[in-house]
Amino acid sequence: MTNAHPPGHAPLGIKASVEQQFTQVAANYSASPIHAAGADLAEMARVAQLTGDESVLDAGCGPGHTALYFAPLARDVVAVDLSAAMLAQGRRLASERGIANVTFRLGDVEQLPFADNTFDLITSRYSAHHWPHPEAALQEFRRVLRPNGQLLLGDIVSFDDYTLDTHFQTIELLRDGSHVRDHTLRHWLTLLDEAGFEVEMAHTWEVYIDFASWVERMATPAPAVAMIRAILANAPAEVRSALKVQPDGSFTMQAALLRGVCAGK
Repeated sequence: MTNAHPPGHAPLGIKASVEQQFTQVAANYSASPIHAAGADLAEMARVAQLTGDESVLDAGCGPGHTALYFAPLARDVVAVDLSAAMLAQGRRLASERGIANVTFRLGDVEQLPFADNTFDLITSRYSAHHWPHPEAALQEFRRVLRPNGQLLLGDIVSFDDYTLDTHFQTIELLRDGSHVRDHTLRHWLTLLDEAGFEVEMAHTWEVYIDFASWVERMATPAPAVAMIRAILANAPAEVRSALKVQPDGSFTMQAALLRGVCAGK
């Protein structure tokens, strides 16, 4: 498996690239500890304060870990993703756990196939760095949320410092050709405000990245793995310190959970 395009084939658009890439590795993500568990899931539930009568949309659901976590807390959950293979993993996990109130649906977060004012809560976790036009997704979220509905968006965040940001985006893209951008916390706050959400930073945490499993999970080609190792090994001291780079190449990412309230509709 490889991120490279076969000779003679035109490069894919970013959304087709996302679909292709995650079709290859969907099973890896269904078993990934970072995605399947983590204290941030409980933090999302704490912030949401659901009563059990809400309709929830999980946007960019991947193999459904967040949707399945919220299923016992809500009336119903719709889980949307670009990758049919990821959705198949989610359906499998739901069946294995006896969860019947989650519907998995193929869809694009930037063009949601739902009527206005459909959901009380939208969750999105470790997905937004794949969105080519996050402002379009946020407008769609506001459209399909009911008045005073909530958006809980959790993702890896980058650095305001240009040197750190350049190195970080580079290793992310080398590892995964469908990567678009890890936005900074400041940029997310601006995007959410401009989309009409009342926004707050609800939680931050660190994500330890075991290098070997990180590249294996995405089936990163060996030449790209070598380039990532070289970048980390030769990065300026400030970069290595901020990422907490270890001798084996493992490092630490920063993540944030943002809460937006759909007020004033």
